[in-house]
Amino acid sequence: MIDLPVVDSPEKRRKPDWLRVKLPVGENYAKVRKLVDQHKLHTICESGNCPNMGECWGEGTATFMILGNVCTRSCTFCAVATGRPPEYDEEEPKRVAEAIRLMGVKHAVITSVNRDELKDRGAEIWYQTVVETKKQSPETTIETLIPDVKGNWEALYRMIEGGQEVVSHNMETVESLYRRVRPQAKYARSLEQTKLTKEAGKRTKSGIMLGLGETDEEVYKAMDDLVEHGLDILTLGQYLQPTKRHIEVAQFVHPDKFEHFKEAGLARGLKYVESGPLVRSSYHAERHVNVPI
Repeated sequence: MIDLPVVDSPEKRRKPDWLRVKLPVGENYAKVRKLVDQHKLHTICESGNCPNMGECWGEGTATFMILGNVCTRSCTFCAVATGRPPEYDEEEPKRVAEAIRLMGVKHAVITSVNRDELKDRGAEIWYQTVVETKKQSPETTIETLIPDVKGNWEALYRMIEGGQEVVSHNMETVESLYRRVRPQAKYARSLEQTKLTKEAGKRTKSGIMLGLGETDEEVYKAMDDLVEHGLDILTLGQYLQPTKRHIEVAQFVHPDKFEHFKEAGLARGLKYVESGPLVRSSYHAERHVNVPI
């Protein structure tokens, strides 16, 4: 165990210096902004208030969110709107693929809201989006950050058979905090989803937020569980409260501790660990495609 400082109670203390981010500016940022607006696309960069949006968009990359921007889940950490989603757009796969082609990205990340009301959880739109992107941009590699399918493994297999190189499904937090942070999800079910994805021959990836009140031992256990269920790549980042309505930050974790967790994860058998206060699921995602597994 490593004993490093944390900054407790965000109501009483300012964010530490290591959580400062650059404002989104620049020609490439403006280009991506225009394409996203022009093609009426949703991005998790915006919906999730990602602190890296300026950096990633400035480099001409973005994480596209399909199946609308209203989620059927009510996770207490997430800034995406909750409610009953409208009908999905069957033309969305082509629009997303076209935007990816026009942006000229070498590696695309695609995610979605949860669509629990759909029998197939949106799997067909997932499949078509990956297939259409590969059709329009055959040299582009793809990571899909897929939602919890609530045990609908037929839907899972359809989601991941389009030809993407990386399949990610985020655990988000440690087991003891699931009821508070992800009330409609189950820790064991997300582990099983990762296991089945790995058994299907895919490169597997997941992410965990720190600063929600977890202990070091709980983080180690989550790593061990993920390794046991076939995880290849893990991202660790600092949770930041998107609005006052969301769960508060329990602690700000020091960058040195993130480095410690990276080393601990690698020692446990993970093939690659991206760990730092501002790391998010798709941060430096292009690096994860070629990790030896």
